[in-house]
Amino acid sequence: MPAITLPDGAIREFEGAITGTEIAAAIGPGLARAALAMEVDGAPQDLAREITQDAHVKFITRRDDAALELIRHDTAHVLAQAVQALYPGTQVTIGPTIENGFYYDFARNEPFTPEDFPAIEVKMREIIAANAPFTREVVERDAAIVFFDLRGERFKAELIRDLPADQTITLYRQGEWLDLCRGPHMRSTGDIGTAFKLMKTAGAYWRGDHRNPMLSRIYGTAWRDGRELEAYLHQLEEAERRDHRRIGREMDLFHIQEEAVGSIFWHPLGLKLYRTVEAYIRRRQEANGYEEVRTPQLVDRRLWEESGHWDKYRKNMFIAEVVDEEATLALKPMNCPCHVQIFKQGLRSYRQLPIRMAEFGACHRYEPSGALHGIMRVRAFTQDDAHIFCTEDQITEETVRFVALLESVYQDFGFTHFTTKFSDRPAERAGTDADWDRAENALKAACDAAGLAYTLNPGEGAFYGPKLEFVLRDSIGRDWQCGTIQVDYVLPERLDAEYVTADSTRARPVMLHRAIIGSFERFLGILIEQYAGRFPLWLAPVQAVVATIVSDADDYALEVVAGLRAAGLSVEADLSNQKINAKIRDHSLHHVPYILVVGRQEAQARTVAIRQLGGAAQELLPLDEAVARLQAQALPPDLR
Repeated sequence: MPAITLPDGAIREFEGAITGTEIAAAIGPGLARAALAMEVDGAPQDLAREITQDAHVKFITRRDDAALELIRHDTAHVLAQAVQALYPGTQVTIGPTIENGFYYDFARNEPFTPEDFPAIEVKMREIIAANAPFTREVVERDAAIVFFDLRGERFKAELIRDLPADQTITLYRQGEWLDLCRGPHMRSTGDIGTAFKLMKTAGAYWRGDHRNPMLSRIYGTAWRDGRELEAYLHQLEEAERRDHRRIGREMDLFHIQEEAVGSIFWHPLGLKLYRTVEAYIRRRQEANGYEEVRTPQLVDRRLWEESGHWDKYRKNMFIAEVVDEEATLALKPMNCPCHVQIFKQGLRSYRQLPIRMAEFGACHRYEPSGALHGIMRVRAFTQDDAHIFCTEDQITEETVRFVALLESVYQDFGFTHFTTKFSDRPAERAGTDADWDRAENALKAACDAAGLAYTLNPGEGAFYGPKLEFVLRDSIGRDWQCGTIQVDYVLPERLDAEYVTADSTRARPVMLHRAIIGSFERFLGILIEQYAGRFPLWLAPVQAVVATIVSDADDYALEVVAGLRAAGLSVEADLSNQKINAKIRDHSLHHVPYILVVGRQEAQARTVAIRQLGGAAQELLPLDEAVARLQAQALPPDLR
């Protein structure tokens, strides 16, 4: 007699084994119609699965976020069925869900192209309309291998052979078509709906190994309803319009070339943007008690071995062998072990704690060339890295203080919303369970003190400690993980950091690893896309252009430029012989926030006609007033 506990705490008892479908029907016809799947003791399952013992059951309906994973999973199966119906002889391989969608890899002589999509989508809609139920079948391993071999599905047979010996082999059938799958699925193909779209094709080696056959991959997206699909497609259009690589070229900010894969060539205007952000972060950190340091780029492998990073990150490190000295050096992939070395210089007292040590640390990490993306994902980057050395009693206060700083910084950059993930201990980690208990409990207590809500991100902590990850929401609804704070009892122990306590004994400090924007390169890419290159005045690399109507006004234009530059603004003069409308159009395309137009009349009256980016009207102002106004608007938020 299984007792079923529902999310509201209600308990229902049933005679003998019972399926999710039957439980939902017993609760009410509305739930019976709405339930797509269920979670049994936290694990997703088909509604048709039997429950034979006491369990906590939660039903998944279309309103739940968990439904998206199911919809995408089932749509991948329908895609595979449609492809095999239209292109006999095509073998199916794997088809997982991914962020915002799914893909399926197919083996055939001719790769798919987007021109194939209309026919495939029509067939998918036919399969969905047929509303065939998904049914689960448990099969013996050898029988499953023979079954797929006889069908010519050698990739599926290989997958089954490589599964662990104790794993249950399950197939899912939809009508006459079936596939190897662990599940779960919704009730039928009709539950998918029609809010899906095939997006693009790509080549992919079987199991990611270049020695294996090249497969043809089809990517798709699927959503709960047409409104969500349209919103996503609009977001993609906006993302393309805002692509930082295109805008970076248009604004002449940076470039990337093959001779320095994964590294950025910053042009003068791009470096202005970079230095504006750097100066802002530096001021905010100094005002919050951080002391800036700089540590070496090349560090002997012995330090990385002592800290534990060598075993964890060796494959991502760039190595330099010094033959004459028989030494192995590594370009640092992170800054934390070097900051411990500074902490260890001299005897530290508890009275000095907390010590907040900051560095704009240049780091290098190997990323596969296929994973690189503009300035968003690179091999050479700089972090706004800092480490707080404190006592255990100071963890909460320092975390609360950091969260307040982080929130203020994000708001200054125009990000009004962020979420927080709590990443706890990973399977492979350093330190004792007692250390991890202390660190996790301390971080949770700090979250409570800061009034910080979070979602759990199980097993995703750093190898030395749990962490909070701060995820920004940009202006078109995309999420970016940028900031972090981590509680670390491990590295101070491994690297022998200590301080003198109030009773003259020695103790290990706690080390808080923290960053607000993370990688400068990635954050600048996010900023470019956040504003589509139309930066607020304080961030704009060129804040104003003074453009002449006639050459007679050239001298006055240069005087205006000099006055604005003396007020601290980044200004250029356009004295070319183009017509003024062409000048305005050109500088607007380069996203210059203000264009100041001057001609004979303005020169005589000592005025300027100000035109703001995106506006059709212009305002005539005395020069002194215009300079004062732009100077005030160009002040960074922390200096206003």
